[in-house]
Amino acid sequence: MSTTARGPAIEVAGLRKSYRSKSGDQLVLDGVDLVVPAGTVTAMLGPNGAGKTTTVGVLSTLLKADAGTVRVAGHDVDREPDAVRASIGVTGQITAVDELLTGAENLRLMADLNHLGKAAGRRRAAELLERFGLADAGAKPVATYSGGMKRKLDLAMTLVGSPSVVFLDEPTTGLDPRSRRTLWDEVRALVAAGTTILLTTQYLEEADQLADSVAVLHDGRVVAEGTPAELKAVHDAGSLDDVFLALTEPPTEADVDPDADAASSKENVR
Repeated sequence: MSTTARGPAIEVAGLRKSYRSKSGDQLVLDGVDLVVPAGTVTAMLGPNGAGKTTTVGVLSTLLKADAGTVRVAGHDVDREPDAVRASIGVTGQITAVDELLTGAENLRLMADLNHLGKAAGRRRAAELLERFGLADAGAKPVATYSGGMKRKLDLAMTLVGSPSVVFLDEPTTGLDPRSRRTLWDEVRALVAAGTTILLTTQYLEEADQLADSVAVLHDGRVVAEGTPAELKAVHDAGSLDDVFLALTEPPTEADVDPDADAASSKENVR
């Protein structure tokens, strides 16, 4: 993990986002505040449906917020979307690789989209294939790759343009432990080189291993934020799993004070 901060790479204040449905508007983000210092990893945790992917969508200009201000790499996502896109890389839950192309062809295509030029694009593709251990498979169709190889290629494609900020939306879902740890090593190398990472994950160990800061998203808001050690200390927890459950589990009947309920009922009667 990196401990070097050079100011905020991501600044979010009062972010709100709703989706319209037949039953009415569904509020997903209800005033999210978040600051991610440059050159660090922030892990965003939350239950399914908490709004993690929606947050990434807004930060990466793929979704438009209903309210709030968002700056990424010093640029306002509403007023300067092109500048934001030029500064970021995004790896989603579903790989964006073209399985009909080879690994090298996928990377060269991304190089073209990043306007690197033919020669520079080929050099960058070869460099990333080597870096991710895919050099021997670079000339093979991606359809022949394992799940772990596809995820590595997906991350490599994200890095073609050397982004300063990278969004990783549950990047290790479905990977075996060895492939997951290989991806962790790549994240550490990126941050050591100065890249800022916003990571969403369902694996609490992943956040504990990689994150400088953890933000827990629940009911549309960031309900807790701090280093893994700080959060465990505040909640007297032995692991981030315990912290997560304490912050996101609904109260049980045993947690409800019957005397308080009775007093509330009497107050309502009055």
